[in-house]
Amino acid sequence: MPSARLNGRALLKVTGDDAEDFLQNIITTDLDMLDRGDLRPGALLSPQGKILFEFLVSRTGNGLRLDLNASSVDELLKRLILYRLRAKVQFAVDTESFVAVSWDGDSVASELDSTLADRRFPAELKVSRHYGSTSDVSANNDAWDALRIAYGVAEAPIDYSLGDAFPHDINFDQTGGVSFKKGCFVGQEVVSRMQHRGTARRRVLVATGAAALPVPGTSVTADGREIGTLGSVVDSIGLALVRIDRVKDAMDKGTPIMAGDVALDLAIPPEHRFTFPVTTQEA
Repeated sequence: MPSARLNGRALLKVTGDDAEDFLQNIITTDLDMLDRGDLRPGALLSPQGKILFEFLVSRTGNGLRLDLNASSVDELLKRLILYRLRAKVQFAVDTESFVAVSWDGDSVASELDSTLADRRFPAELKVSRHYGSTSDVSANNDAWDALRIAYGVAEAPIDYSLGDAFPHDINFDQTGGVSFKKGCFVGQEVVSRMQHRGTARRRVLVATGAAALPVPGTSVTADGREIGTLGSVVDSIGLALVRIDRVKDAMDKGTPIMAGDVALDLAIPPEHRFTFPVTTQEA
């Protein structure tokens, strides 16, 4: 069973009588759909619908846990305190906890909430998150990044910039990171309008290079025109946040799509339901 330790993570625990209602009313995840033993993606948006903070949310014994990049935890805590008002909610930050991930193994969700099923991935991969364990890990982080890349699972800040992406851009509508049924949350009106009008133009796609890919942040171009940016890279595979209308136009014309001097093939991640735009001629 391959596994990897994830450095640079922080855990923000939200507890108290009003903890669930408090988070349900402001974050993108539908907590009514969050089972104990599950871990789901979520975000806190700006009123304009852009992702300010990205995290993985799960249940603990007496509340909820947000697992996020440690560089964002202090600002997220400040924002949550601002929204708290008179709600009976307490916050606790842990930047020292051991966080690891495993896949293709026999780990199952733990009643002690130390092992959680990562629902961003197909169930058959058995991707699990582990908290508090000091067990040895068997893989380096490149193996974990390669798995994320293969299934189109983007993470800030390497795959996109916080404050500059909508949930649809990073495929949250495909992975359960945003709900269109639970009612209001911060930025909900903008995101729901994008959903119902089908106006999402940027998406994270899986990029396969004809050779080793250049570094994250390299522009993705077609006919000399920038159409996106490269994110996580492991050898010749990577993630790319791109304008899918321009990708489709390049593919229709047979125009090479490039990252630096490396030709790319771009594909929709497995089990994602969106498609490339349909041209007038195709329609």
